[in-house]
Amino acid sequence: MTSFWELIEESAGQADRAGWIERRLAAQTPAEILEFDIAFTAARRRAETWTMWAAGYRIMSGLCSADGFWYFLPWLVGLGRGRFDRLVADPDALADVPQVRRLAALRMDRWTDDDWPEWEALNYVSRQAYDTATGENEGIIDALRALHHEYPEDPAPTGDEWDFDDEAETGRRLPRLSALFPTRP
Repeated sequence: MTSFWELIEESAGQADRAGWIERRLAAQTPAEILEFDIAFTAARRRAETWTMWAAGYRIMSGLCSADGFWYFLPWLVGLGRGRFDRLVADPDALADVPQVRRLAALRMDRWTDDDWPEWEALNYVSRQAYDTATGENEGIIDALRALHHEYPEDPAPTGDEWDFDDEAETGRRLPRLSALFPTRP
């Protein structure tokens, strides 16, 4: 089996990354698809902190609702294991990510759909691949429960919650991102 991170990193450069991953997964055993989903959930949960949510909120000028954060997390995973690990340890290091620096140089109304730091489709590749591999509709949910795992559908951030619109607090916790994305009146 190709590991979770190998699939993520091998998908870089594919025109339809999520579709590419889904096709690769669908060719594997149901157990391997479950392993991928469990690894993805574990990675996403590592990044699912209030500070990371604040970082996404700052980058997207406040347009990072719970759903927006849910789609931002897979985008972080899509950056690859090394960068992902660094960002989990220091969300303010998003200021060094070339894609983020590019967004800072653009007016938000000029961002294309491809510019937004989100990858919603990755949330569903294991579910769709499992359906294809087994012929069961939504079968992954019961299969995960049998392994004592839930199929998450909403963020549950950890750490200290604070008001992301509090400029002083955000500046203290995310100084580099605050400088890169100053609030616009």
